[in-house]
Amino acid sequence: MAFSSGSTGGPMANINVTPLVDVMLVLLIIFMMTAPILSYPIDIDLPQRSLNPPPTTVEPPPPIRLRVDASGQVFWNDSPTPLSALRNMMETEVQRDVNNQPTLEIDVNEDADYGILAKVLASAKNAQMIKIGFVKK
Repeated sequence: MAFSSGSTGGPMANINVTPLVDVMLVLLIIFMMTAPILSYPIDIDLPQRSLNPPPTTVEPPPPIRLRVDASGQVFWNDSPTPLSALRNMMETEVQRDVNNQPTLEIDVNEDADYGILAKVLASAKNAQMIKIGFVKK
């Protein structure tokens, strides 16, 4: 007898989980198909392998220390600099030696306006600066 349990003769109290498993498998397939669509690609310029690497005996230039304080004032190697002059100064540094650029070390106060940092980074990008780092204190 399919509906009796042992010798008691009463109905079985087991739950049929087959429909539940079927629904879960369908949901799993739906989520697996939609998950790759939700990712957004980010363009990154990765370094390419070179068969002839540049000589490493060249001494790197001293880094440029760029500091943004809480009031939004920008300091180029500890001297106050207007934001409008940054791009020209960066372009001058890049043009000295395009293959051996100085590292731009940016130190930003945590209370500084993000718009100032965005303008500094835009100036660095427009000046073709490659080596940009952030200083954490």
